[in-house]
Amino acid sequence: MSEVYRLAELKDAEQLLDVTYRAYQLIRELGLHWPAANADLALIEDNITANECYVLEVDGTITATITLSNEEEIRQISPLPFVKWFAAHPDYSNKGYGGKLLDWVEEQIILGKLGSPEVTLATAKKHPWLVGMYERRGYERFVELDLQNGDGIMYLMKKTLTNKPEFTQRG
Repeated sequence: MSEVYRLAELKDAEQLLDVTYRAYQLIRELGLHWPAANADLALIEDNITANECYVLEVDGTITATITLSNEEEIRQISPLPFVKWFAAHPDYSNKGYGGKLLDWVEEQIILGKLGSPEVTLATAKKHPWLVGMYERRGYERFVELDLQNGDGIMYLMKKTLTNKPEFTQRG
C-alpha cells in the first residue's frame, strides 16, 4: 500500500469534487452554507489554484483532502494559518486517512514549512461530532461567531503544534 501526501493538481479536480461532495452530505443535511458542501467543478478548480489544497492518495485514490487558505478575508479574522475544506472519502472512512492528512499538514506544512506554532479552523456548533473531534485532536475554541447566514454559532478553533517524531525529516 502506497501513501502519497501532495498538493492537488487541476487534473485531480473531478476526483476531489466527488470526495468533497460525498463527504459533506451531512453538512448539506444540517443546512450549513459551507462552500465546499455544494461546490461545483469550477469552485474545486478555483480552490486548487487559489489556495494550497493537499491530498492523501492511497494506491492512486484520493482518500482525504484539506486546504490551507490563502484568502485575505480569513486573515482579517485570524493571522494564523487557517485550514478548511477538510474531507475524507466516505468509502475509506474509519481507516484514519483524514487524521493522517491533517497531522501531515499540521506538522510538515504549517509548523515545518511556514514555521507557525499554531493553526486555526472553523466549524459549526450544531454539527453533531465535528467540535468534539477537533477538541480530541487538540483544538480549542477561542472565538464564537454568528455570521447571520443561517449556520448559527460557528467556532473558531486553534491548536498549538509541536514536532512529532513520526514526521521529522531524516537526512
